[in-house]
Amino acid sequence: MSKALTFELLHKDANSRARRGRITTRHGTIETPVFMPVGTQATVKAMKPEDVEKTGAEIILGNTYHLFLRPGSDIVREAGGLHKFMNWNKSILTDSGGFQVFSLGQMRKITEEGVKFQSYLDGSRHMMRPEDSIAVQTDLGSDIMMAFDECVPYPADRRYTKDSLERTTRWLERCVKAHHNTENQSLFGIMQGGMYKDLRYESAMQIREFDLPGYAIGGLSVGEPKELMLEVLDDCADYLPEEKPRYVMGVGTPDYLFEGVERGIDMFDCVLPTRLARHGMAMTSCGKVNIKNKKWERAFEPLDAECTCYCCRNYSKAYLRHLYKSDEILSSMLLSEHNTHFLVNMMANIRKAIEEDRFLEYKREFYNKYGEYND
Repeated sequence: MSKALTFELLHKDANSRARRGRITTRHGTIETPVFMPVGTQATVKAMKPEDVEKTGAEIILGNTYHLFLRPGSDIVREAGGLHKFMNWNKSILTDSGGFQVFSLGQMRKITEEGVKFQSYLDGSRHMMRPEDSIAVQTDLGSDIMMAFDECVPYPADRRYTKDSLERTTRWLERCVKAHHNTENQSLFGIMQGGMYKDLRYESAMQIREFDLPGYAIGGLSVGEPKELMLEVLDDCADYLPEEKPRYVMGVGTPDYLFEGVERGIDMFDCVLPTRLARHGMAMTSCGKVNIKNKKWERAFEPLDAECTCYCCRNYSKAYLRHLYKSDEILSSMLLSEHNTHFLVNMMANIRKAIEEDRFLEYKREFYNKYGEYND
């Protein structure tokens, strides 16, 4: 196993596949299951790094594709790496850039060598190979880097999906050969296989051969129905080594987090908390709150009476509504901090419930109270 990362499996819930663990990198420990806020362009949107840390977050994400295009990974390297560049002293995971490249549609072309694509910024043409992705992530200096993979869309036919997963395995081999900074950076492989359970198994068996420090499950939450996503996820974790961290990419709604944990997943990420915040939406212990609604105009109570974040300790729903309706930047700042704190704190409660063998009980309690909307 890479010396850059260790994983301890601390406890298994007695009544489900939920598990409690701990990841250690050169920048600290990460208690799992964990939700990881996304800092796409070297910033968690509308939040200062110290405010992200105050939420309890122990690891964040950076985006290889975006940082490759702007400001350029060479500039980040010259700045001393992503940690120094953005003033974040805890762990960082960088994605491979694959999902963003493949989501470009007509602006990209996939070959065995890699992906040719046009920049969304200025239309300039670029080539991203597995080796390029690893080189960029090496420049960024993340603690965990992801292998370059092909994320198939939904729906995708079986032949295309099988060809894609086999290409992903070949690209993983190239990523492993290109990855030399093993003392400081750990490389995770990514399972693909679309919505086909047998292809998921085939992909898992292939990538396990590389004996990597951790593995991710990619290609989920790409537009498929929730029921299908959970059906596919049911077996995915069991295909991966028990003694290594398991990561579902791009998942972050409370229900998906609970469902993933119940199936043995350790790591999750999503842009959801800050994206919702920019649209005036807050996650609270009693469900989502649409702060735009007129009913909150004279609501002088906190956004969430059970929340201990800076926003809830200091401001009312009425004030937050006023900020949003006035198009004030502070609205996004406060709601982003609250939503991030909400998910990070929820995961802390999940960890405690697992330790006490009451995960399913806590899940029921949360669902009964959270519901969906509190307009």
